[in-house]
Amino acid sequence: MIKACIFDLDGTLLYTLDAIARAGNRMLTSLGYPEQPVDDYRYYCGDGSDNLVIRCLDKVGGKTSENLAAGKILNRKFLAEDPSFGVHPYEKMPEVLQELKARGFKLAVVSNKPDDSAQLTIANAFGDGLFDHVQGQGNGIPIKPDPKGALRAAERLGVMPEECYYFGDTWTDMQTGTNAHMHTIGVLWGYRDEKELEENGAEAIISAPTDILTLDGIA
Repeated sequence: MIKACIFDLDGTLLYTLDAIARAGNRMLTSLGYPEQPVDDYRYYCGDGSDNLVIRCLDKVGGKTSENLAAGKILNRKFLAEDPSFGVHPYEKMPEVLQELKARGFKLAVVSNKPDDSAQLTIANAFGDGLFDHVQGQGNGIPIKPDPKGALRAAERLGVMPEECYYFGDTWTDMQTGTNAHMHTIGVLWGYRDEKELEENGAEAIISAPTDILTLDGIA
């Protein structure tokens, strides 16, 4: 029996690519390197701010220990300054979340975005009270696909892992849900493709937020 829905943030609940790219490009130019196309950040993001910095600097040929140390600090700083730049919910997502809440499901967010940015981004997009638990990177929790974050969310919601749907748009999310023994649902409106989701353990793949309401155990 499904009792809770746990969501990735970037590319699942919200379009955030402009904010991610803006922070990343400010980091690069601060270190003396050229900006990268916004669309490239689809492949730089997904498994934590620090890994994004590594990929950006590797792309521009600047992956030195000094640049990595400075870049990680700068990227977090710039993202925290304006985490909601260009951010918006995917079409019908607010309505779907409200309907899930009305049907009695617990709702949570588990993100690899730094926790302060994740909390602010969700509050700005959806207000307070919609989600029962929001968790970003930090607070002693390893980044996904380690399952500890998803398992902590289930614990905070008062449900068992097998009573959760876990929604995400990348291989990181599919492996997170699988590692946590949750029912993992891949979404196609985010930053990666169907092949990646299939190859990394998606139990089902959906094409639009409204499809969430048709899943077994929710409909």
